Order: sequence, then C-alpha cells, then structure tokens
Amino acid sequence: MIKEKYKYFDIQVNGYTGIDFNSTDLTIDQLLYVSGKLVEDNVEGILATIITDDYDRMVRKIENLAFLIGQNDNVKSLFKGIHIEGPFLNPEKGFHGAHPRDYIIRPDIYKMKRLIDAGDGLIKLVTLAPEYDKDFKVIKFLTNENIIVSAGHSNASMKDLQGAIDAGLKMFTHLGNGSPNLLARHDNIINRVLSLSDKLFVCFIADGIHIPNFALKNYLKITGYDKSIIVTDCMAAASAPPGKYTVSHIQVEVGVDRIVREVGKNNLAGSAITMLDAENFLINELGVSVENCKKVLSANARKLFNF
Repeated sequence: MIKEKYKYFDIQVNGYTGIDFNSTDLTIDQLLYVSGKLVEDNVEGILATIITDDYDRMVRKIENLAFLIGQNDNVKSLFKGIHIEGPFLNPEKGFHGAHPRDYIIRPDIYKMKRLIDAGDGLIKLVTLAPEYDKDFKVIKFLTNENIIVSAGHSNASMKDLQGAIDAGLKMFTHLGNGSPNLLARHDNIINRVLSLSDKLFVCFIADGIHIPNFALKNYLKITGYDKSIIVTDCMAAASAPPGKYTVSHIQVEVGVDRIVREVGKNNLAGSAITMLDAENFLINELGVSVENCKKVLSANARKLFNF
C-alpha cells in the first residue's frame, strides 16, 4: 500500500463501486454512496463521464446527472463536472471502440449546445474526433464556452490536429486506446499525437492492460510528466468485486484479472481500476517517482481545469 501524500483527481469516470453513471435510473442515494467511497479511496474530485448513446437519451442522462449533482453539497464536492465522451467520434472500425457505432453522429453546434444546456453549467470536458468537425466549428464553440475540448476515438491527420489545436483543442483522451489493433507503421494517430505533446495534455490509462508497460513508459517519456494525465476510464466495477455490470446499455463482465470486456466479445470497455491502483502500478511497475505521480494523478488535471 502506497501512503498518499496528495489526493487524486480523475477526469474520466464512467461509474464506480457498482454504480453506472450512464444508467437512466441513476439516483441521489447512489451518488451519495459513490461520494463516500471516493473519499475513502483518496479521490478529491472526478468528472463523471457520459458515453455515446442515442442522442436524445444522452440529453436526458446529462439532465438527470446534473440535477442530482446539484441536490447535495457532499456529492457536488466530489463530482466537479461532467465529461461528455461522444457522440461526435470516428465511426470507423476500431476507432469507435466500445461506443455503439449506430449512435455516433457528426459534430453539430446545435446538438452540442443542447448537450451543454442539459448539463446546467457542469460540462467541463468534451471528447470528439476533430477530423469530422468541419472548419473546427464545434471546437471553437466549446472553447468560447470555456469547456475543454479533447480529441479521442479519432484518426485525425497532422493537418487536422494542427487545425484543431489552433481552434482550441487542449487534450487527447486515453492515447493508445480507441484505435484499431493494426495501424500504419509510422504515420498513425499515436505517433501524430506524441509529436504534438508539447501543445497538448495527453491522457493514458495506467493499468498494464490497456497499454503494455514498456509502451506506456515510452509514451510518458516522450510526453513528459508535466503534460501527461492518468485517468482510470473506470466503470462500475472499480472499487467493486468481479461480476457482470453495465456501461450505459452495454453489458460487460469483469473477471478476477480486472479486465472489462463486452459480454461475448474481446474488446475492452473501460477499466475496473481505482486511482490508487494506477499509482501503485506507476510506482511498482514503471518506477515513476511519487512526485511525478502527483503530477499525472492530480496536479496536471487541476491545472488544466483550474480546479
């Protein structure tokens, strides 16, 4: 057990301790329970993540989540905002990951505004595929609204990424994931983003499952500890036992190996780790210092979001 010298901040949390934030039946009692468990697990703040679903259903989920967060100060102190991951992603095979392809749509300012309005001031982060954002209109709109924009589930070209950065793009979501197993040898989304890591914060899932240890070590070395952010991308199985769970309407199963898979499939669908798990992994498997762990597990996210 690592003795914590700081508190964690996780900007991608789909669910926790048996509770799915993407459920249409989410309640205040569930969020109170999660909040208590997050405090026990040394987490000071999260962004609750809503993933791709039927667009109107996403609106209703965000409305309900924002309403519930506003009902209780203890919940509000832990749930610092909402991260919308989708539905404006790359629908190509491999890039959409576990996000249902049928619900992925092209970026649209009107649809984006409706999602923001549903969040009642709590939307802090939006992940989208910039290559589908014509003239980067949605990125510019979100930037003007003081909402952080991250690329993710994307196969953006260097030109797309440069244009998106000029329009306000600040981050890349879980690099090394949300892409096919087979990529072009040199010109691929991972290398493109790494080459621009002086201009972007880059997020990684540190569990030894989503990215091989040696690869994550390389990525962190290139990006640097001042521009890297570790997220769990966890779902309801985090801080909970193995078993069957849901992420939105996606059925998943988590074994004793803590790997989250869609039922009957091999693809990953989030993680089941906590931030303490991530810290232990970074220190024990990659040899990352406690000082650098503090940066990637807390300080960098706070700096980017002004928390």
